[in-house]
Amino acid sequence: MTGSTYPRSIAELPDALPIFPLASVLLLPGGRLPLNIFEPRYRNMTADALGGNRLIGIVQPKWPEAASLAGSVGDREEVFETGCAGRITEFSETDDGRFLIALSGVCRFRIAAELPMVKGYRRVRPDWSPYAGDIENAFGEVAGKERLLKALVDYATNKGLEGDWASVKGMPGEVLVTSLAMMVPLVAQEKQALLEARDSDERARMLTQLMEMAIHERSAAGDRAPPALRH
Repeated sequence: MTGSTYPRSIAELPDALPIFPLASVLLLPGGRLPLNIFEPRYRNMTADALGGNRLIGIVQPKWPEAASLAGSVGDREEVFETGCAGRITEFSETDDGRFLIALSGVCRFRIAAELPMVKGYRRVRPDWSPYAGDIENAFGEVAGKERLLKALVDYATNKGLEGDWASVKGMPGEVLVTSLAMMVPLVAQEKQALLEARDSDERARMLTQLMEMAIHERSAAGDRAPPALRH
């Protein structure tokens, strides 16, 4: 695959992929992830990706508590076996040498093997075959969209958040699910489960259940609080 084209099948995806372990960060096919790249090892990775196929794999560390405030971890930290490759579709370089990039999610992968590091960053041999359908996905609707929207509005209200619900309701179901899965604050295992979901319908069900559980737990905690602490 060249730097100027998108892959049309997994046959066009590379046999070696740089990975960027980031705690509490999720990238999904079709999603967009902005990143501020400032560590030397990841500046090297970004420069090499820009000079090649522009692909970077986003993976989660298994132990997010080991991450720095920026979300990165040491070179020997364990990562989950499934990640998502994103293509650099926007980039700029700052005067102090940082890269400001945006990754567009392309395809999920399983780590078949870890390869020797290059210029300080980790690389893997990806197995794309379990997720070949990611390349061919055309964003459409999902089952259970109305329940998902209700859970979203209730969740946002519970958190004191506001939104342009008319615009949200007009989003194609799969776009909505992808955006929410990447934005809603969840623990690492929950984010990983959303990443590994079979399809958008399953991801929508899981996301709905997670938001409903969060609402229920917050309500239950409020009921147990002393009267002076209830709002």
